[in-house]
Amino acid sequence: MTSLADPTKSSRRESSITWRLALVACAPVLAQLLGSAFNIWYNSTYVQPVLNPAQLAAFWQTVKLFNGVVYPLGVGIWLWAVFSIRSTCQRLQNQEPVLPAQLLRARQRVVNLPWLGSAIALALWLLCIPVFLAVLTQAPGTLTLRILYDLPVSFVIAALIAVTHGFFVIEMVSYRLLYPLLFQSARPFEIPGTLPLSLRWRGVLFALCGGICPIISLLILSVAPHGHDPQNAWFAIAVGSLGILFSLSSAWLIEQLVVEPIKALQRTAAAVTHGNLAIRLNLLRADEFGPLIDEFNQMIAELQENQLLQEIFGRHVGEQAAIQILRRDPNLGGIEQDLTVLFVDIRNFSQRCDVQSPQEVVTVLNLFLTEMVEIVEQGYGGMVNKFLGDGFMALFGVGDSTENHASQAVKAAQAMLTSLDKLNHRLEEEGTQPLAMGIGIHTGRAIVGSIGSDRRMEYTAIGDTVNVASRVEALTKVVGKPLLLTDPTRQALPSEIVIESLPPQWVKGKPEPISIFYVKNGESTFSNGMKAT
Repeated sequence: MTSLADPTKSSRRESSITWRLALVACAPVLAQLLGSAFNIWYNSTYVQPVLNPAQLAAFWQTVKLFNGVVYPLGVGIWLWAVFSIRSTCQRLQNQEPVLPAQLLRARQRVVNLPWLGSAIALALWLLCIPVFLAVLTQAPGTLTLRILYDLPVSFVIAALIAVTHGFFVIEMVSYRLLYPLLFQSARPFEIPGTLPLSLRWRGVLFALCGGICPIISLLILSVAPHGHDPQNAWFAIAVGSLGILFSLSSAWLIEQLVVEPIKALQRTAAAVTHGNLAIRLNLLRADEFGPLIDEFNQMIAELQENQLLQEIFGRHVGEQAAIQILRRDPNLGGIEQDLTVLFVDIRNFSQRCDVQSPQEVVTVLNLFLTEMVEIVEQGYGGMVNKFLGDGFMALFGVGDSTENHASQAVKAAQAMLTSLDKLNHRLEEEGTQPLAMGIGIHTGRAIVGSIGSDRRMEYTAIGDTVNVASRVEALTKVVGKPLLLTDPTRQALPSEIVIESLPPQWVKGKPEPISIFYVKNGESTFSNGMKAT
């Protein structure tokens, strides 16, 4: 089946493109009208009164020639330059394919439009000088020499008024209406064959149209042959007023073309500072702002990528471990510090694996680890350093922590046992065998740092403290208590944690039995008294 496009929507899109191009084409009209108004006023005051009837007739004949032939020709060239990209814009808006060469020409045309419009206007204004002088010279009668000054002055001042502001208005309207359509997949400042106005020359041109042009116009009037004519004072006032008007408009154009991008950069930078890395600055510029905005967006994208990488990294090695690694060079040697090591292990998990499907085993294990890791890291400031099959090792006191890490570790273990009871009730309701676990805690000095090869490293703790904590956890199977700790940990605990001593136990690597203790309020309904089979 062939689907037909909605003709109404197509017509609206086509009308939208036409209006955009029409607004760009009309952008310099106001500046040209102001220049024409001054030109007409000056010529009617100073040029026409000194012409004889034949010369005046030739003058008006030339005006008609320009208004009827030359100016329409210039306007036609300008309209062709603007509307020649209409088909390309239409295809882009309809998301239809465009030939690369055709798209390149349209992009070049849009970037260069301000220069083209200014060149056409300047050529028309300056062409008037030799044409009108030639016509008046050929007319019957003697030509007053003052005409050789007044006529060029009228067109030069009009050109200064019209051309400079026309450039900026065309540029500003093109930025807003055409750039978003033509540069969806390209950077305007990278288009070959273009001549964007640099910020340095933009400042020069702003000064020219806002200050230099009116001053030059006033100087021209002051040295005119009729400089003491009262009428000349009115012209000076008019030119001065136009200068003030154009200075104000130049200030507004500076705000739109220079200040607004800077403000947008400031707003975006503030958003990034507050953590919004999804923001992007969608300003398309062909001048130096273009590369700056592009690099700024690239910087935000890299920050977002690094944040994502850090989040993924943190999920793999643990949030606290990731923070410690990123705070200092991971190639640095380890540091020795006092910390508390906690080992957790699920009892009889191998038997569970024999009777349950892999999916059920993984589901239960992930549920258990989610609860326990949350307690350790978010509840008590520990670091789950590594997963060990059906258990894990956690470190307390790593880095800049000033908390009583032994107390934090024991409180975390108590909370884990309480959470295990709640989890087991849920599992029983679902008809799943409950879990039991053992926890061993030991406090002492250990070496903490990034350990491994140049290609693969791991942030962890090593030393006798880690070994003892692991063996104490294994003793939970022997003594039938879910939470055991050593004497160094006991000595660091506050009085509100009630503990009870157990007979000293032999552990591998120690020449004598070590003293062990259990927390009296650290019992679990399901883990209490369970031993390995």
